[in-house]
Amino acid sequence: MELKWIDVQDIAIELSEQKPDVDPTQLRFTELRQWVMDLEGFSDDPDHCNERILEAIQQAWIDEAE
Repeated sequence: MELKWIDVQDIAIELSEQKPDVDPTQLRFTELRQWVMDLEGFSDDPDHCNERILEAIQQAWIDEAE
């Protein structure tokens, strides 16, 4: 599966499965950004990421964890 920054929900699911012991509310955006880029299948331009996208991924991950 190929992931892009706009695939917020799919990214959140992948992160929650790969990092089940991580509290997404305690993440720095720099760390979150790197984890997303390290996901298998992620193939988007790092420059297309911004704070708004990272906030959406973080919120989706929080929702997934509930």
